[in-house]
Amino acid sequence: MSINVTEIVLHQLAKTQTEPVELNTILREQLLTVTPEVEQMMLQLHQAYQGKAKGYGLFQENSNFAQELNRLLEQENEFLPFSHSCAKMLASELVKYPFATGGSFILCRYNFLATDYLFIALIDNRSSVLVDEKLDIKRTQYLEMAQYDIACRINLTELKLDAQSNRYLTFIKGRVGRKVSDFFMDFLGAEAGLDPKVQNQTLLQAVHDYCDQGELTKDQTREVKAQVFDYCKGQINSGEEIAIQELAKEIPMLNDQNFAQFTQTQEYDLEETIPPVRNTLKTLTKFSGSGKGITLTFDAQLLNERVIWDELNDTLTIKEIPPNLRDQLQRNK
Repeated sequence: MSINVTEIVLHQLAKTQTEPVELNTILREQLLTVTPEVEQMMLQLHQAYQGKAKGYGLFQENSNFAQELNRLLEQENEFLPFSHSCAKMLASELVKYPFATGGSFILCRYNFLATDYLFIALIDNRSSVLVDEKLDIKRTQYLEMAQYDIACRINLTELKLDAQSNRYLTFIKGRVGRKVSDFFMDFLGAEAGLDPKVQNQTLLQAVHDYCDQGELTKDQTREVKAQVFDYCKGQINSGEEIAIQELAKEIPMLNDQNFAQFTQTQEYDLEETIPPVRNTLKTLTKFSGSGKGITLTFDAQLLNERVIWDELNDTLTIKEIPPNLRDQLQRNK
């Protein structure tokens, strides 16, 4: 799959060594020339972004960034001055926080699979050594393109088609102690929108209720849940979202209505497509939990067969424990 870069620019945010700490902006005066190397870099950034845990959001009514972006999209401003304004706004927001370190600020407008995006990221600069063509060792700098965690992407196509959407903006959730919501969302003038975890939990409840109203046996319910999980797993592996209409075709129709019709009549408030959350979806076919030094995971079908739950005494009895666990126990008894 190829990526088509329309416009791209890099700026630097440099931290001063004196007090009070400031972030100076070092701005390019020209856009980068779109070369195969530039498109390969953006493809790497795009692919890395796809695999990161993301939140969803939308612009607030008074967002300065949204106003600047609208001027760009309405061709009242050009990409380079737009990028200058963005770099300065981010620097003024980020300097408020003690962990401000600066880095390379990237803005790129590109098209991927017939969708236009605006990608924004602050990526750390790293130092390393290389061996040149004369076999001399030299120090060089590079961008940490796989490990970045300060980034967002705006789906310009969706924003144009549905300005009321609650998911045209995505952002990396970030590390503990360095939450994107503390500064990057303020820089964007954005707020949280669609909550994928809540949507996935609602989907699981809808599947459970769907089986209940269809008066399925325990084995039949387990089979339906396995079919739902197989579909969702396939969507995760292909990088696609869960489509309720597609999912409805994968499981049986019950009481003369399919799953999509059931969710609509029962008003579960599910989106037509849902970003899958792997850990939440695993509960369709597995039980798992951890605490006080114990971590357990087992297939749902083993409950009351090889794994017996005594609810009154709050105990689990495991029959035929895994051989590798038995070996460890025997070696350390």
